[in-house]
Amino acid sequence: MIILNPNSGKYLNRQYHIIILALKRLFSFSMSKRQQHHLLNQIEVMGIGSLTIVLLTAFFIGMVFTFQVAKEFSYLNATNLVGSVLTMTFVRELSPVLTAVIVTGRIGSAFTAEIATMKVTEQIDVLYVLQANPINYLVLPRVLACLVMLPLLNIFALATSIASSIFVSSILYYIPPSVFLDSSSISILDFVYSSIKALVFGFIISTISCSWGLNTQGGARSVGRSTTSSVVTSLLCIFIIDFLLSYFMFHTSVSVFQI
Repeated sequence: MIILNPNSGKYLNRQYHIIILALKRLFSFSMSKRQQHHLLNQIEVMGIGSLTIVLLTAFFIGMVFTFQVAKEFSYLNATNLVGSVLTMTFVRELSPVLTAVIVTGRIGSAFTAEIATMKVTEQIDVLYVLQANPINYLVLPRVLACLVMLPLLNIFALATSIASSIFVSSILYYIPPSVFLDSSSISILDFVYSSIKALVFGFIISTISCSWGLNTQGGARSVGRSTTSSVVTSLLCIFIIDFLLSYFMFHTSVSVFQI
């Protein structure tokens, strides 16, 4: 597929070296004041800039899922299980994955477009001339911003989803909030796993989007192709990694109906 593999094995080999270099910088680095300021800017853009769309999406997705689940459970006279099913779904899957998808579309594409534009206009070469490592200056702040903000956005999305779910359950299906919350059997471990997922997704989004931007070649058309490719690749990796993480995290866990 052209989108997932813009050139060839040589292209993927470049991505491998970019990610390895980013990992090295991640675990052994010292940031100057300018780089710290750049990091804070990235955190502001990613966190504050994405918070509104994350909350709105989580709110309406929570309402839609509650409507569908509560409707079916009401026919089975099992409305006391609605809270347990919905909160488990939100904390384990919907919240981290949905947040990652939003960040990929809004932030990941911006990362790729910005760095790709710098690459095709030879601004990256200027950094080398000034003896400034582009990985340390451009990639590292973006990776750290994703690692910091995605778990926080995940928490806000989770709280919003549960709040909207309680609202719809009480208004449309007359399930008291106390019953909804009492039936919820989410453990601290579930929150930890959800945060780990968000952390992994943040690393995937930032490394793929930055490496795709750094390896852009050509003119303005290449910027668009790289941006599309990075978004599609990031989403595909998120869904694959989500399945693997869910399997290893939850396949031996006790059912919420047994707790």
